[in-house]
Amino acid sequence: MSYAYVMISSELGSEKKVVEELELIPQVEEIYVVYGIYDIVTKVKFTDRNELKKLVFEKIREIKHIKTTETLETYPTT
Repeated sequence: MSYAYVMISSELGSEKKVVEELELIPQVEEIYVVYGIYDIVTKVKFTDRNELKKLVFEKIREIKHIKTTETLETYPTT
């Protein structure tokens, strides 16, 4: 299992609605509302890059009120 962080910029005031939709996606492990360039940071799990691509493009980016995303894929250090 691999992990990535997806940083999300949402429309002003829509963070709660976006979080509620993210909670319905099984691959989303953690959700944080943050302040700064991004509004929400999620930790997602996936088995291969194709699954990650589908998750971001077909599930997360399809959520109403999301403006942009940036994905950071993690790699084991050992």
